[in-house]
Amino acid sequence: MPYAIAVHGGAGLTRRDSITPEREAACRIVLEQAIEAGSAVLAAGGDALDACVAAVTVLEDSPLFNAGRGAVYAADGTIQMDSSVMHGADRTAGGVAAVRGIKNPVKAANLVRTHTEHVLLVGPYAEAFAAEHGLEICDASYFHTDDRWSQLQMAKELGRTALDHALDDAMDRMPGDGKGTVGAVALDLHGHVAAATSTGGMTNKLPGRVGDSPLIGSGTYANDATCAVSATGDGEKFIRGVVASRVANLVELAGLSLADAADRVVHQELPVLDGTGGLIAIDADGRIAMPFNSGGMYRGFRDTEQRTEIHIW
Repeated sequence: MPYAIAVHGGAGLTRRDSITPEREAACRIVLEQAIEAGSAVLAAGGDALDACVAAVTVLEDSPLFNAGRGAVYAADGTIQMDSSVMHGADRTAGGVAAVRGIKNPVKAANLVRTHTEHVLLVGPYAEAFAAEHGLEICDASYFHTDDRWSQLQMAKELGRTALDHALDDAMDRMPGDGKGTVGAVALDLHGHVAAATSTGGMTNKLPGRVGDSPLIGSGTYANDATCAVSATGDGEKFIRGVVASRVANLVELAGLSLADAADRVVHQELPVLDGTGGLIAIDADGRIAMPFNSGGMYRGFRDTEQRTEIHIW
C-alpha cells in the first residue's frame, strides 16, 4: 500500500493580483516543506495522523498562514486559535478551541485525543493542559505580525468581522491577504487515513468565537471506510453544513466517488448556505480531491505515485 498526503493553506483568494509574486513563491515553498515533513513520516512507515501533525506544524510555524505564528487578531487584540485532529482507523479525535499562547495547537489537539477521554478542550483549560504535557507556550509577541495587526485595524475601520482574505477589495489590497486556515490529510502504508486542521479564525472576530476547524464533522473528519477531510472557509457555514462528515456520508451512503462527493458539497451544497471555501480529502486508495469555490486555495499533494504538485489558482 503506497502512501499519499495533501495539505492546504486556506481558500478565499479573490484575484490573482491580491498577492504579490514574492509572497506567492514563499507560500509555495512552505506548502512543499509541509508535504516533505509529512511524507518523511509516511515513508518511514509512520502513522497517517503523525504525518498530518508534522505537516500542519510546519504551516503553523510559518507567519504566512492563518494558524499558529501567523494567526489573525480577534476584536480585543488577542490571538485565539483552534485546531482538531481525527484518525480514520478508530475514529479517535481531539481538539482545542479559543486557545492563546500554544505554539502548535495541532499538537495540543492530538494530546487531547491521546491523553484524555474527551474530544474538545477550550480556552485556559486547554492551555493549562498543553503546558502540563510539555508543549511549548509562547509569549504574545511570538504570534504578532505587522500584516495581521494592519488587517485588524482595517477590519475595525470597515466595521467588519470576516475571514482574513475576505474583507472585500479593501482587504485584498492589504499586505498579507489571501492566507487562511491550514490542514492536512494523509494515507499511510498501513492503509489508514487521518486529518488535521488548524486556524486563527476570523479577523476582528468576537473574543471566544469558535469556527469549524476544531469541530469534528465540520472542519475535520476521518474514517478508513470512507475518507479523511480537512476544510477551510467560512466557518459558520461549514458548521451548518457539517461539511467534512458530509463528504464522507455521500461516499458511504450515496455511493459517490470521493471527487464527486467533495465537488457536490463544495459547489452545490455550500453555495446554498452562501458559503465559500474549499477542502482537501483522501481515501484509503490514495485518491485525492481538493475542490474550492473561491478564487483560489493554497494546496498541494504527493500522491501514491510520488508526484508532488503545488497549486494556488
